Amino acid sequence: MDVFKLCIIKPNKSSYSETFIQTQIDLLQGEKHVLYGGDFPLYKPDGTFLIRRRLGILIYLFQKRLLRKKDIPVRNDALISYLKTNRIAVVLAEYGTVGAMVAKACRAAQVPLVIHFHGVDAHRYRLLDEFKPFYKEAFTYAAAIIAVSGDMRDNLIKLGADPGKVHLIPYGVNTDLFQQVRPSANLHFLSVGRLVEKKAPLTTIAAFDQVVTRFPNAQLRMVGDGPLLKPAKALVKQLGIQENVIFTGVLQRQAILALMSDTYCYVQHSVTAADGDMEGTPNTILEASAVGLPIISTKHAGIKEAVTEGVTGFLVDEYDEQGMADRMIAIASSREMAEKLGEAARQHMLKHYHISEQIAKLQSILQQATQR
Repeated sequence: MDVFKLCIIKPNKSSYSETFIQTQIDLLQGEKHVLYGGDFPLYKPDGTFLIRRRLGILIYLFQKRLLRKKDIPVRNDALISYLKTNRIAVVLAEYGTVGAMVAKACRAAQVPLVIHFHGVDAHRYRLLDEFKPFYKEAFTYAAAIIAVSGDMRDNLIKLGADPGKVHLIPYGVNTDLFQQVRPSANLHFLSVGRLVEKKAPLTTIAAFDQVVTRFPNAQLRMVGDGPLLKPAKALVKQLGIQENVIFTGVLQRQAILALMSDTYCYVQHSVTAADGDMEGTPNTILEASAVGLPIISTKHAGIKEAVTEGVTGFLVDEYDEQGMADRMIAIASSREMAEKLGEAARQHMLKHYHISEQIAKLQSILQQATQR
């Protein structure tokens, strides 16, 4: 029986905010070839250049940096050669922009393509304008397109994707890694993610300020880094709650798990950014739910599916600072409520978001793509 050879193409060699991609690499079955290097792969799994000859690399740099071209023949030829030489059965492109740029090479190599969208690639206005012609070709050639939320699926169809090709597969969570804990005896709130506009950290802080008024011992721990870190720290100082808000910086998964075991409630005020950027389905909400924490978040993208209003947590409208504060105060006022919501959150993950089921769906789509 032939070995199933899968080529996974991703933008970054590694990224702390892209654990969902590494999970797919770890759990998908077959001989996996991982290429990376931006919207179009530059590097092979061993870190060497995909373009083998020095002249080819010089041509690439000239066309990319000086001419600012996107469709670069020498780069396409290198990928075509790699796919053929390694007898790749199917390509999984992580992010729509990657799928858009490699579709031409996949077609030439006669290798099926599955494109996995994640968030910004399906929503940011300028990016969609920039990649519009490439998306059109990719949507035509792709054997399947993966969306992680219902909102994303609908938007991809509006962008021109064939509804019959678009599959909804939310991120999964390995509930075996996230042992259930009761909400902490300490009134600790936790938020994890890059401090960027679509995470609205300033709104979370402003809402939490009202919690501190009622519960002076409450603490908000914000994990991550990003362009809004400095404004967030400035707001905390302005509100005079420096003792109540802790910025931890970027933490590895085990450290985040340790924080979750001493957390009372998970909060995340996701919004649609001014440039159109949106979430897919935030992995951190799935993980916090799997731990058994109540969730307070927004009616945004895949969060609406991951959090059941009034059952596993509470959802407010985007930018509803007062609503966020009211829900945080309500949960802080009732341990019984927090425990009930947290238990339901874990059960929701076990029933609908277990990683093995989501990976099995993706594996099936990849294998079906080779049979077309």
